[in-house]
Amino acid sequence: MILTFATIGLADAPPDPGGDPGTGGGTPVGGSPIGSGFIITMTLAMVYGSRKVITMNKEK
Repeated sequence: MILTFATIGLADAPPDPGGDPGTGGGTPVGGSPIGSGFIITMTLAMVYGSRKVITMNKEK
């Protein structure tokens, strides 16, 4: 328990994300690209689902 408090006390502050969230311009705070990861996940889900449907129809 003491070790937990000691490591929290030694932790560095998070870096400044930059930009001003109040203004409309600039880089959004925490802006990470999720577009390609989402497309890859949806493609893999469709392939997996299609394979399951084909396998279920072959068994009948």
